[in-house]
Amino acid sequence: MPLHDPQRRSFFSDNLSGVHPEVLEAIVTADGGAVDSYGDDPYTARLQDVMAAHFGAGTEAFPVLNGTGANVLSLRAATPRWGAVITPESSHTVTEEAGAPEQAGVKLITVAAPDGKLHPDQIHEAAQALGIHHLAQPSAVSIADATETGTVYTPDEVVSLTGAAHEHGMAVHVDGSRLAVAAAHLGTGLSELTSDAGVDIISLGATKNGAMVAEAVIVPPGPRAAELAQGVRMLRKSTLQLVSKMRFISAQLIAMYEGDLWLRNASASNEMAERLAEQIGGLPGVRIAHRVQSNAVFVVLPEGAAESLRAGFGFHGEGTPDSPARLMCGFDTAADDVDALADAIRRVCEDPVSAGTESHLVG
Repeated sequence: MPLHDPQRRSFFSDNLSGVHPEVLEAIVTADGGAVDSYGDDPYTARLQDVMAAHFGAGTEAFPVLNGTGANVLSLRAATPRWGAVITPESSHTVTEEAGAPEQAGVKLITVAAPDGKLHPDQIHEAAQALGIHHLAQPSAVSIADATETGTVYTPDEVVSLTGAAHEHGMAVHVDGSRLAVAAAHLGTGLSELTSDAGVDIISLGATKNGAMVAEAVIVPPGPRAAELAQGVRMLRKSTLQLVSKMRFISAQLIAMYEGDLWLRNASASNEMAERLAEQIGGLPGVRIAHRVQSNAVFVVLPEGAAESLRAGFGFHGEGTPDSPARLMCGFDTAADDVDALADAIRRVCEDPVSAGTESHLVG
């Protein structure tokens, strides 16, 4: 018997979703028998071909356990000891990773980003520190796609960023824990937002999109590829990301990215976010705080509404202009789940005290 309620749904995070059946099947297929460890296995070898098909011939893929580990490992490989990383102040590396990059010796230089996006002029401005030995040297740029506000970069925007960074000798890292939803929204492949646009190193996600425990550091072909790949290879152990039974991580990533599962799941979660935004966007007292370009809907709610809704629906944020409610859809979010939440928000606009408590969704 399960120890949880299999009918529970939540808009708190796509991390709360289960595992897609195709991923579970891939794990089972990879089980049984003795297989060499630490990446010397046929699944990790096959993964190299899968990722090369997405990011270009010669791509190297390093399976890891989690997104924070992927980010820290990537940034350590891309940044010398005297260096620093330019990143939006809302980045996951800044707000949600318990200082992991800086505890690992990576200095972060944060810049304002109301829409979650970094802009080329901010890179040029930070580059004024280069050569001044009193200051940490900006050596890399890190962006998230999709961003922490749910917005996404267009390919042209990424090209502009990488051009600015490379002009100053900086590497470019993409935190792609939700790269799939960004690509699904834009109708592009993964490479258009990364390797084709000049990105040097990528934290590629799968856990939030239907995997169990599966992320990867991707080093696509490029001028610094050999240096970055060697850095990742030699830093994996000390960053606690060298997995012994790596075949099971690689098998999940193969299931996600060899076919179109990554796109199907991302498109499903995006569709539910769009459905939710369409239903609640015009309600009195409700304001969509950021453009809905991924699987997140950020909402300003009527005063007192958030606590009423939270009794039946889980979400981040307070529903205020300074802290919008973040309503996150997962690959397994159903239309009925969205409709129930939209109905509750509709009721809460009329009666903030009681609405939301009758929902079948539990946060």
